[in-house]
Amino acid sequence: MKPKLVRGTRDFSSEVVNKRNHIFSTLRSVFVKYGFNPLETPAMEELSTLTGKYGDEGDQLLFKILNNGDYLGKANAEALENKDSKELTASISQRALRYDLTVPFARHVVLNQNNISFPYKRYQIQPVWRADKPQKGRYREFYQCDVDVIGSDSLLYEAELCQIYDEAFALLNLGVVIRLNNRKILDGLAQYAGYPELFAKITVAIDKLDKIGWDGVEAELGRMGIEKAGFEKIKQVINAPDIPSLKGLFEGVEIGLKGIEELETVQTFLDGYTFKNTLKIDFSLARGLSYYTGCIYEVEVDRSIDSQKNIKMGSIGGGGRYADLTGIFGLKNMSGVGVSFGAARIYDVMEELNLFEAIEFNASKVLFLPIDDEALKYGFKALQKVRAAGISSMIYPKAWKFQKLMKYADKVKVPYVVIIGTQEMETGLLGFKNMQTGEQKALSIEQIIEVLS
Repeated sequence: MKPKLVRGTRDFSSEVVNKRNHIFSTLRSVFVKYGFNPLETPAMEELSTLTGKYGDEGDQLLFKILNNGDYLGKANAEALENKDSKELTASISQRALRYDLTVPFARHVVLNQNNISFPYKRYQIQPVWRADKPQKGRYREFYQCDVDVIGSDSLLYEAELCQIYDEAFALLNLGVVIRLNNRKILDGLAQYAGYPELFAKITVAIDKLDKIGWDGVEAELGRMGIEKAGFEKIKQVINAPDIPSLKGLFEGVEIGLKGIEELETVQTFLDGYTFKNTLKIDFSLARGLSYYTGCIYEVEVDRSIDSQKNIKMGSIGGGGRYADLTGIFGLKNMSGVGVSFGAARIYDVMEELNLFEAIEFNASKVLFLPIDDEALKYGFKALQKVRAAGISSMIYPKAWKFQKLMKYADKVKVPYVVIIGTQEMETGLLGFKNMQTGEQKALSIEQIIEVLS
């Protein structure tokens, strides 16, 4: 049998895991600084919990899990005979792998509402699964890093999430553009164009603007029955140069003006905060998740920075306000807002930009290298003293030729080695070598511990 990976999944070597953990620990430090607490939810959810929360396209990307045992025994016979996959799935699959972290979070809040103090701020760093077509930056299994606050409709939290994005990417040394819009503005756009009933479909079309351009968007809108005059109004809103200009267009469009007001409130909260990255109000931002009702976010690599101009990657973060996500599960009027960091894409960009090079990842600070069998025993006892001092260390498990020992030390990229032979055991002064500079000293184990500490 020839071993192979499932397409869209990856093995992660120690080096990659260390780099990824650097991203996680950096994000976690920012989340904790802003008062968020950790949460973990199961990999599996009831299929009914996930269905209908991500739009029709999202439903197609859910990884369904077959029922236990003889799943065909209780299958819908008519659906099976007619090859009706939608009806058949309902009878043979009751569970699915989670698609994101937000819906499981909402489910958790409803189940534990009596034990939670609101507003409730949580962060979550776990893998999710999507039956997507694998390509660069798009995987079937990947980690999401989410922060959400639920139980308050205060726009203060929208401003706080802008700051979290800004601070986290600054710490990762990755320049980004944080795009901000409001779904109410998109709702107002549909009303202004004269097609309020097509709000959802218009939003999906606008979401493709970067990929298909205005000609492509016009063609899609035309297939919906939107005439040229309506298209021109949509284009007028998207291309509005600033908020005052948009206000003029939305005169009398209450929902659109409400969206503008919310954006202005967020800007007011951010007065006095100096962004290290770029915050951009972008009326073309139209994230498609159906549960968003207010402010929406998307983060992209800032290609105006010379070192990043050739990066080809889609969004590396996004999120938004949801007015009543928990209402689906029976808990009404529980507004929340949250954003997600696309850890896999962030990793790929940082790797491409060589941003990990300046970070020391090796778990072990020092490697003991025994020249003979007696040195192995001596070294193992010395190793215990180093570990007792709280220093990460290891020993090569057998005596070997010096050149081969050094070659191994190079491969595992350990910063220091301790060389032990007959002379070192007799004097108690061990060969302590810096693998980066090549400098070697004869030091006692106590002196070595002092240097490493």
